[in-house]
Amino acid sequence: MRRLVLAGAALAASVLPSHAEEAGMPDQSHPYVGLWVTDDGHVRHELLPNGRYDEARGTRESDYRGRYEVSGTHIEYWDDTGFTADGDFVDADTLQHGGMVLRRR
Repeated sequence: MRRLVLAGAALAASVLPSHAEEAGMPDQSHPYVGLWVTDDGHVRHELLPNGRYDEARGTRESDYRGRYEVSGTHIEYWDDTGFTADGDFVDADTLQHGGMVLRRR
């Protein structure tokens, strides 16, 4: 029984974010950090400088959360539930993601 508990603890440790990530590290400094919103205001992506994002939809705050990485003008998302998505920054103020257009606020 003890081995099972230790194996579960090891698995949890490999899935959970490190204390450095929770404290805001590593820094994902890039020009796209900030709030991105659809023209109707329904979808709001906040790209945090620690490589995490928080997405709100309609009246639901923090509807989706996860991590992201930016490479050039391309962004990859990994939701905490396992969902993945991507998008592209068209210019400094426009993000195309999942058939939506979001603009910097």
